[in-house]
Amino acid sequence: MSIGHTLLGLLESGPRHGYDLKRAFDEKFGHDRPLHYGQVYSTMSRLLKNGLVVVDGIEAGGGPERKRYAITDAGITDVQQWLATPEKPEPYLQSTLYTKVVLALLTHRDAADILDTQRSEHLRSMRILTDRKRKGDLADQLICDHALFHLEADLRWLELTAARLDKLREAVAR
Repeated sequence: MSIGHTLLGLLESGPRHGYDLKRAFDEKFGHDRPLHYGQVYSTMSRLLKNGLVVVDGIEAGGGPERKRYAITDAGITDVQQWLATPEKPEPYLQSTLYTKVVLALLTHRDAADILDTQRSEHLRSMRILTDRKRKGDLADQLICDHALFHLEADLRWLELTAARLDKLREAVAR
């Protein structure tokens, strides 16, 4: 996820302080990985330097000055271009799990155990996500569906690989 583009998009609704940006980001996108304040302020500094935001006001208080940021026309254009650019699909051609299975076969370990352990971990994650989806709002349901579909695809791969272990053992032994 592009934190910079996300913060710019949040600024399109109006100027905000860094604290407000962090809170909005965490509320909408950061359930599992909230932003650190340092990330917000370093990102805003970069966006400011690149002319994508301006400081719309500064408030003095008991602590450090609070800057209010506003998006520029260049920032709006940047967000529009980012939104219009499709994400590159992740083919997972060099997955860690595949590497573990092949190494297990090469070192004469039980690759089926690795697949079984991974299957159990995937099923555990799916139970957690299904529970979260059941309790969540529409946004949470959609993000959980996205993760669940990926886990389901991984489970299909685990089953297919388990069925082909003997052939894979022969292929990697060459």
